[in-house]
Amino acid sequence: MTTFKELGLHPDVMKGLDDLGFVEPSPIQEQAIPFLLKSKKDLTALAQTGTGKTAAFALPILNQIKADGKELQAFIICPTRELCLQISQDIKKFAKYCKGVTVTAVYGGERIEFQIKSLRSGANIVVGTPGRVHDLIRRKILKLQNIKWLVLDEADEMLDMGFKDDLDAILSETPETRQTMLFSATMSKSVHAIARQYMKDAEEISIGTKNVGAENVSHEHYIVQGRDRFEALKRILDNLPGVYGILFCRTRNETQEVADKLKQANYDAEAMHGDISQGMRTKIMDRFKRKQIRLLVATDVAARGIDVNDLTHVINYNFPDQNESYTHRSGRTGRAQKSGVSIIIATPRETRRIREIENIIGKKIEYKKVPNGEDICRKQIDNFLEEVKNTKIKDTISEEYFSEISEKLKSIKKDELVKYILASKFGHLFGDKKNKYNLNADAQSFREKRIGGVSGGDTVNLKFSIGKRHGLDVKGVFGLINSKKSLLGIEVGKINIAPEYTIVSVEERRAGDVLKHLNGTNFRGKKLNITITNESAGFSRGGGERNKGYKGKKEGFRKKRY
Repeated sequence: MTTFKELGLHPDVMKGLDDLGFVEPSPIQEQAIPFLLKSKKDLTALAQTGTGKTAAFALPILNQIKADGKELQAFIICPTRELCLQISQDIKKFAKYCKGVTVTAVYGGERIEFQIKSLRSGANIVVGTPGRVHDLIRRKILKLQNIKWLVLDEADEMLDMGFKDDLDAILSETPETRQTMLFSATMSKSVHAIARQYMKDAEEISIGTKNVGAENVSHEHYIVQGRDRFEALKRILDNLPGVYGILFCRTRNETQEVADKLKQANYDAEAMHGDISQGMRTKIMDRFKRKQIRLLVATDVAARGIDVNDLTHVINYNFPDQNESYTHRSGRTGRAQKSGVSIIIATPRETRRIREIENIIGKKIEYKKVPNGEDICRKQIDNFLEEVKNTKIKDTISEEYFSEISEKLKSIKKDELVKYILASKFGHLFGDKKNKYNLNADAQSFREKRIGGVSGGDTVNLKFSIGKRHGLDVKGVFGLINSKKSLLGIEVGKINIAPEYTIVSVEERRAGDVLKHLNGTNFRGKKLNITITNESAGFSRGGGERNKGYKGKKEGFRKKRY
């Protein structure tokens, strides 16, 4: 077993690690630290989130930095303010006994005047986010022309978030003599492009296989109809006593809505997204780390930089925009040699993406059934009994008072007493009729089940009184639907455009909305009449996707960002 002492670190650096209880380096630390201590070559390091990348680049820098002045020597750039703060705090802990070393964090969401004052006071190491760093460079406050070390942390995330122009502008301000370190969880084409453009003959260290999931994380998925997603989430949470994790949503609005609904249902949840102020984010994260909040509902951007090692679960309420981002989400759990579970809640038409993600992470995503009320009761009662058995008895109740309690319960038989206790604690689950319904959906139901125009009770075929002769095409169908704000988000299945009419398959629960809002409207001077029909929609043009705009027959659906 290799220890930090064997890596050749300075005694002052080692004292800081000893205080933190660091003994054995992680694989990325074990390879990167000796290389950076001995070589001036650039380094590309590939390792999953939560594997200790900060120490891998910070410790060699602290080991070599000259702290006898205020000159900026090391610059670290990362995608989010949370990660920026986390990195700067970690470096300060590592540098506890390194006299004279100063670290400054610069990021958006805080008043720039305080950060300018800190920079003017002098800093040996600056950690920053692209937008704020670029702003400080334009103001001629932050000068990078003499730095010795440049670190690009979570480079793939910065590019995914659209910071390439900022990165190009920032890196052009750094000297060619710098040593550049690029750390990333995935090695995408854009990351390779950055490496080629700004690094010279870089050494590459790769821990594990590129773009795969963490070893300690198992993966599960549930298939439900879109309308049942939140109800399925509640059942899944009820079936996970002691869950402590992050629930990922796609948009800020969805994040806040889901968090509010969970809180109304008495779950310990809180939202984290871009509209939350920095002060509130700090309070939420403090409560989350102390487990006063058990579930953080977050967007991908807001979750970046969250560094908590003992999360039990990551739940994907919706898929990320890019399949590769799933590795970042799932990498939030299964850290520090602990196991974790990543859960996906998917609809039947999203099963293709599950297969795609399996290919990316190199693991099977196991299918699970949404539990019913009886399953949940059994799980919660078993967990409660286990807690009771493991409870350490303390002398909190006097013998005299305990005798009084025993006397009061003397008339109740043991079995009846157990029933009373369970009914008192879990009665709300016994009486929840919703939990009796089967929420599990057939992954093929949308495409394969058709009974007289109704797809397994899920869709209805509508007959539009216009067709090809009137100039209608697939793009026109979606144009009609998108023309009404109240119809956005409707799930559209197969479309068959005949010369005189068009058959469109839509979800049953929204068919009435289509009839109400589109009947009688005009299309190129012709009044539109829509009726429910038993005729088949025939071939597929819509592909069973959710209506979010259409870009053309060959390109398929364009997903709008909300």
